[in-house]
Amino acid sequence: MNRTEHLEWCKKRALEYCDKGDAMEGLISMFSDLSKHPETANHSAIKIGTQLMLIGALNHPEAARHFIEGFN
Repeated sequence: MNRTEHLEWCKKRALEYCDKGDAMEGLISMFSDLSKHPETANHSAIKIGTQLMLIGALNHPEAARHFIEGFN
């Protein structure tokens, strides 16, 4: 699986959680999945997203969805 395919897979899985109303699990899934591929393991979204989670900026599923869909 190349980088683009892996990233899309990560997003798809994370958005499934957001669709169920579980923003935190979606983000945790996304960060975990990103870290499993050598070309996305150090993706900036992991660090930025973690910081945003800690301050509560991504608690709502729509905010998490916007964040997840907004990077590549």
